[in-house]
Amino acid sequence: MSKESPKTLKTTRRAFLAAATAAFPLFTIVPRHVLAGSGQAAPSDKLSMGCIGVGGMMGGGDVDGVSGENIYALCDVDANHLGEMVKRFPNAKVYRDFREMLDKEHKNLDAVTVTTPDHMHASIALRAMERGLSVHCQKPLTQTVWEARLLTNAAKKYKVVTQMGNQGYSSEATRRACEMIWRGDIGDVVEVHSMSGGGFSRDITAWPPAEEVPSTLDWNLWMGRTEEVPYSSKIHPINWRGFLNYGSQMIGDWGIHQLGPANWALQLGRPTSVECTAVKGVNPVTFPHYSCKMEFPERPNPHVPAGKMPPVTVYWYEGDMAAAFQPPEGLTAEDVLDFNEIFVGTKGFIGTKGRGESVSLLPKARMKDYEKPARVIPRVREGHYEDFLQACKGGEPNCSPFTIGGPFTEWLLLGSICWRFPNEKLLWDGDNLRFTNNDQANEYVKPRFRKGWELENVVV
Repeated sequence: MSKESPKTLKTTRRAFLAAATAAFPLFTIVPRHVLAGSGQAAPSDKLSMGCIGVGGMMGGGDVDGVSGENIYALCDVDANHLGEMVKRFPNAKVYRDFREMLDKEHKNLDAVTVTTPDHMHASIALRAMERGLSVHCQKPLTQTVWEARLLTNAAKKYKVVTQMGNQGYSSEATRRACEMIWRGDIGDVVEVHSMSGGGFSRDITAWPPAEEVPSTLDWNLWMGRTEEVPYSSKIHPINWRGFLNYGSQMIGDWGIHQLGPANWALQLGRPTSVECTAVKGVNPVTFPHYSCKMEFPERPNPHVPAGKMPPVTVYWYEGDMAAAFQPPEGLTAEDVLDFNEIFVGTKGFIGTKGRGESVSLLPKARMKDYEKPARVIPRVREGHYEDFLQACKGGEPNCSPFTIGGPFTEWLLLGSICWRFPNEKLLWDGDNLRFTNNDQANEYVKPRFRKGWELENVVV
C-alpha cells in the first residue's frame, strides 16, 4: 500500500468553517456490519457510507445515488466541494485526505464511493478494500491496465462487494441486446463498431502555464500518485480527462458505457491484439484523435446454443475519427444516426445507444412485428446504485463487480496505449499483462508512481 505523504494543507477559515465544525456529528449510527455477525441489522438498517470525491463532474451524482443511506463521512481535496456537501449532510465527518479518513473511520463504515480523477481510483479503492469496505468506483475502473488487474485480484482476495459506475450495465436495453444476440437474431457477431466524438482538452498541446494554487485546494493530494507538476485551472476540476497523466479521454469516459453491451453479450474476455488504424494531433500532454481495432479469439459463451462464439473485431473511433466513421456495408448513415455501438452479424445488425438507453435491429424497419426474446437476465428495478447497495446488505450479487469491470477496463484501455504506435499490430498476452512484440508499449501498461504513493501487486 502507499506510504504516508506530507501533511495536507490547511484550509481557509472562510471556505471551510462549516466543514470543520461538522467533523463532530451530533449522533452516530452503528455501521450495519457491526451487528451482522449476530444476524441483526443496524438500528437504521442503513449502510454507513464514506464518499470520497464529492464534487466535479460526478461526485455529487454518486453522493445522490447513495444518499438514502447514512452519509457518515465526506472527503475531497477541494474545500469548495466539501462546503457544498456539508450543507446537505451537516452531521458527516469531513476529511481532505482519503488515507486519513479510511484509517480512522473504516470501523465506522460499511462502504465507500470513489469519485475522483481516474489516476486515483486504484489507490483509494485498494486501501478501502484492504480495510474490509465495499466499494463503488466510478468508471473507468482505473487509468491503467495494470491497476485494473490489481483491483480485480483485490476483489477476489478481500471478498467485499464492489461495483464499477457504468450505469448501462443495469439498463433494460443492455440486457435486451444480450438476449437478442444470444438467441441468434443477427447470426454470429463478427464486428462491433463504437464511436464518441468531442472530448476534453484537445486544444491543449503543451503543459499549461503555472498558476497560483487556490487556497481551497490541496494540489499535492490531487496529484496523488502522479509526478509533481504546476497547478493549472485548465486541469482541475474537469478537463483532467484529456490529460495523459490523469484520464483516458473518451474511451474511458464513454467507451466504458457504450461498449458495455458488447462486453457482456459477446463475453469478450482478453483480446489477442490491438492496432491504431488512424491518429491525429499527437502531443506530449493530452490524448489525440484516433481510431483502433482489437481482435478477440473464439471464446466460450454458455448463453448461446453452441457454447462458444467466433472471433470478433471491435473497432473504436474517437474525436474527429468518430465523425469520419462510415457505416458497414448494408447500412446507411441514417440507419446508424441514433446509435453509437453497431453489432455486425452474419444475418443482420443491432444498434445500441449511450449508457444503455436503447437497442434496435437495424435498419429500424426490421423492428416492425419483431418478437422480443424471452428474458433470461434478471432486471435491475431500482437502478445501478441500488443494485450495489442491496448487494452490500446481503442481497443478490450486483451486475458490475470489479471481477467484471476490471477485465472490461483492461481491454478497453489498450486503446489508450496503441495510438502511440500507429499502424502497428501490438500482440497482447493478457495472462501476463504484456505486449509480446513491443517492449516500448509495455512501458504504458503500469503507471509510474510518485515516491510515497507506490502500490504493491495483489496476488490471488
